[in-house]
Amino acid sequence: MGSVARPLHLAARLLDVVSSRRLSPTEQAEVAKYLLSPEERTLFWAQPRADQRHALASARCVLAARPDRRDMIRAALFHDIGKRHSGLGAIGRSWAVLCGALNRSSRRATAYGDHGRLGAAELARAGAEPMVVAYARHHHGSRPGEITPEDWAVLQAADRAEPPWPRRAAAHP
Repeated sequence: MGSVARPLHLAARLLDVVSSRRLSPTEQAEVAKYLLSPEERTLFWAQPRADQRHALASARCVLAARPDRRDMIRAALFHDIGKRHSGLGAIGRSWAVLCGALNRSSRRATAYGDHGRLGAAELARAGAEPMVVAYARHHHGSRPGEITPEDWAVLQAADRAEPPWPRRAAAHP
């Protein structure tokens, strides 16, 4: 993402986090069919509502591209579950991103920046398939060997879907 696009992307995400609403009962049912165990249900529903909404929007993008790939849809649903460990709200998340850009840190900013590793460890303990664990761990880094370049491109595009993804996604249950 370019030097101008990244701040605009982050500003748009901040606005969506602040204005995010709960998933509707129809959206909750859509998500629930991909949650395979009580542990996965706990992990997914423990996320803040903006992260749940982003996960659903990402999963819908993958579903449109690869409807036969349940593992990829699940990877999109779970990729950010580690973010909740930071305990940061909308402003705090923006602060954490700024801290990272300035090479500054705090315990909460570090947890936010390390959400991939934290989420992947939880998913592995919950018994999620390798694709789901690998994507959670690496989605902000380089493609791991467990994920093909074609699958990686689909997952990355779904994660980068620009706002107004929650509103557009919510309009098409």
